[in-house]
Amino acid sequence: MANATSEKFGFPGTLVAETAHWSVLVRPQQVTLGSLVLVCREPATAFGAASPRAFADLHGVVARVERMLRDFVGYEKINYLMLMMVDPDVHFHVFPRYAGQREHAGVAFPDAGWPGPPALAQAVQPEAAVLGGLVAALRARWPAGESA
Repeated sequence: MANATSEKFGFPGTLVAETAHWSVLVRPQQVTLGSLVLVCREPATAFGAASPRAFADLHGVVARVERMLRDFVGYEKINYLMLMMVDPDVHFHVFPRYAGQREHAGVAFPDAGWPGPPALAQAVQPEAAVLGGLVAALRARWPAGESA
């Protein structure tokens, strides 16, 4: 069962993969191409409340996310932000970072904040078909292991 944070970020339509403790979702507002949200599937509203199993599982999830995004985006850096100001459940925003822009399905995705902090207010909101194609492309690249 999805929590409120997963649902806010489009679950199940934006789901790339799930493990026992984490959901990997495409962020509907693409700060950079391949922006994701990693949402803890446990009922935790503080990072320290996540179980030791969730912490251990996060290691493998991060490794697979980085492999997938390196293949898809060719990022230069990657940022993980745990903002948790509005959405209650433990989650990270993941932003692959690069100079300039990347394109997907004919849509340009600039990294407006490069080389500084991500420019959250300048995210690209792709139309439904482009977002769906992005989800499908990332699902196809998800490395072997537990998957949705």
